[in-house]
Amino acid sequence: TFTVGGLSILNAIAGAYSENLPLICIVGGPNSNDYGTNRILHHTIGLSDFSQEFRCFQTVTCFQAVVNNLEDAHELIDTAIATALKESKPVYISISCNLPSIPHPTFSREPVPFSLTPKLTNQLGLEAAVEAAAEFLNKAVKPVLVGGSKLRVAKASDAFVELADASGYALAVMPSAKGMVPEHHPRFIGTYWGAVSTAFCSEIVESADAYLFAGPIFNDYSSVGYSLLLKKEKAIIVHPNHVVIGNGPAFGCVLMKDFLMALAKRLKHSNVAYENYHRIFVPDGKPLKSAPKEPLRVNVMFQHIQEMLSSETVVIAETGDSWFNCQKLKLPEGCGYEFQMQYGSIGWSVGATLGYAQAVPEKRVIACIGDGSFQVTAQDVSTMLRCGQKTIIFLINNGGYTIEVEIHDGPYNVIKNWNYTGLVDAIHNGEGKCWTTKVILLLL
Repeated sequence: TFTVGGLSILNAIAGAYSENLPLICIVGGPNSNDYGTNRILHHTIGLSDFSQEFRCFQTVTCFQAVVNNLEDAHELIDTAIATALKESKPVYISISCNLPSIPHPTFSREPVPFSLTPKLTNQLGLEAAVEAAAEFLNKAVKPVLVGGSKLRVAKASDAFVELADASGYALAVMPSAKGMVPEHHPRFIGTYWGAVSTAFCSEIVESADAYLFAGPIFNDYSSVGYSLLLKKEKAIIVHPNHVVIGNGPAFGCVLMKDFLMALAKRLKHSNVAYENYHRIFVPDGKPLKSAPKEPLRVNVMFQHIQEMLSSETVVIAETGDSWFNCQKLKLPEGCGYEFQMQYGSIGWSVGATLGYAQAVPEKRVIACIGDGSFQVTAQDVSTMLRCGQKTIIFLINNGGYTIEVEIHDGPYNVIKNWNYTGLVDAIHNGEGKCWTTKVILLLL
């Protein structure tokens, strides 16, 4: 719906923009014969200016199409779809509500061939970048590789693993890239997240004499308040379409996938960093079993979740303390993992769980959600039940906004407790399959 619906979805579109997702937002617009008049329409803020919604979307989409006549509708819609795919960003399409039912010769009921011109690497730039990077890394004694979240938009995860295989380097991921690199890789050393890295990972990365970051985002979250002990002169930063080497040159028009594949053929084998990791590594201990009638501890609960993971599951981690708990999970081959680290919108995971389960029905979604986040978007559980999804939700009842308590505590972080199992039973209403249970948790 014009304005009320468009502005309601704006937050989700901004999140998609931050994660480089090619989402198409279609909004109903005013009648085509309302444009150019001084009419005031319902669902607006009471002005005859119909452009408020359009202006809001300009900053969170890469293309905006306002379709209010049929002559250029086909061209605008094609351009919007093509731009979304090329830029891997959301686009906005507003269609006057009186137009969809009107036939027009430019719209065929038959499928229309659609092709995109792929982005190409500048070959001279690629050769120069690979030459400089190979010289930089081959001089190092204990280089490491670290994957970032932009591996996805660059479609370079396989090329990154190919580079790790060829070089023998220790392999880590930034927290937002968890799930994009196989954790069963023989030289995988965990998540690099500064002071809150998985055990022994930060020691290896920060003591390296050279590190290649592929697709990183160094924001305040991923850098733990900009406290990473990294040196720019030791780093090669590979962006989706350019490469920066130390304090030296930057090479533009070089696609990440092409660069990583070419570099893999030029590096000397070096497993020194991984051998150092293997030497200091101590396996995780197992948490003590809970005694009868003792509250279930969070670490025990996540041990059970760990045992549930397989190639047929995917983990959705909500913004907040679930970020940290889920980072400790070891993903088996083929197990998916999603969380919204860049945008971090409260309640994101409930809708994400619904969407993922609908898009990939062959996988079972295991969602870890705090009570504060769940209360924001709980109504999406209704659609999960209506669609017969096989999702499992672990709702961690903290009695408030736990992550906010750690930042700045106050009475505003305490929320009303719900009967969560009763709520879901009420939504279920005896239709379809649904099972709920309540377990008392001891939060450590």
